[in-house]
Amino acid sequence: MLRYSTLALALIISTVCVATGAEAKSLNPETIRAAVEKSLPLLTAGARGSMEKRERCFTCHNQGLPILALATAQARGVKVDVAELAKQVKFTADFLEKNRTNYLAGKGQGGQADTAGYALWALENGGWKPDATTTAVAEYLLQWQRDQPHWRPQSRRPPTEQSLFTSSYVALRGLKTFGTPEQRERVDRRFEQVRAWLLATKAEDTEDRVFRLRALHVAGAPEAEVRQAAKDLLDTQRADGGWEQLAGMKTDAYATATALVALHQAGSVAATEPAYQKGLTYLLNQQLPDGSWQVTSRSKPIQSYFESGYPHGTNQFISISAAGWATTALVLALPPR
Repeated sequence: MLRYSTLALALIISTVCVATGAEAKSLNPETIRAAVEKSLPLLTAGARGSMEKRERCFTCHNQGLPILALATAQARGVKVDVAELAKQVKFTADFLEKNRTNYLAGKGQGGQADTAGYALWALENGGWKPDATTTAVAEYLLQWQRDQPHWRPQSRRPPTEQSLFTSSYVALRGLKTFGTPEQRERVDRRFEQVRAWLLATKAEDTEDRVFRLRALHVAGAPEAEVRQAAKDLLDTQRADGGWEQLAGMKTDAYATATALVALHQAGSVAATEPAYQKGLTYLLNQQLPDGSWQVTSRSKPIQSYFESGYPHGTNQFISISAAGWATTALVLALPPR
């Protein structure tokens, strides 16, 4: 007859209980779709509120990430506010247009490569076609910090504005999508330069690992390097299914959702794989009854506070970022339309 120590028996019981609980939380399309449908109105309200109160300012958290979630949901057959999505995309294009002269001069705007890169990514997600303005922004990205092997953020507002990998990814993606044939030779040289830096530089935290994986993928790094970057990110998933922003912090929806979307889109991890399913269960458990996610901010505010329409007060901006990513991660688990 087998004998177990008290500790071993407790571990066995704990494991059984965790497994049973995970199975009880059915990850069927109806459950996921319901969570998405609760989230989308709040994302829409937050994007609209920011646009109305900051008429001349595109933000990554209140425009870029809601646009990502809305466009992804629409592509998977989820009903979204199409008119509001179109307004947000046009608002983003108009924001860039106002700065076109500066872009051509290599000067950019507030937020520099982060803002310009995220704005181009938002236009890509919204189906915007290349035009004179996107060409000007691509020209700016080619000129800005061209003496460095990567792009760097202008300010430090973790987790979204601090990582060299994040700045480099959004810039690379903007150039890949909107670089013109006339710019192609310089774009290729810049990709080669940044790719070498990516291959030689280690990630330090989850934001780094997420966007290093994305950047390696978009930069055309060797497949083995992309696979290793995906493994490095997968290996940091915690027992509860989530990821933490920094070692020693609690897991949260922002770190978890960014990891899941990167693994799926850049790391070839299917939404049906156990790690992804475990992450989805975490996100569903973290979603609040009103359909939002709450993440505590750890950055110092540098702009005047305002209410955008998304919940959670002074934590609303990182929370709406988390919601944009979380909604996208959930939508990617729905069957394609």
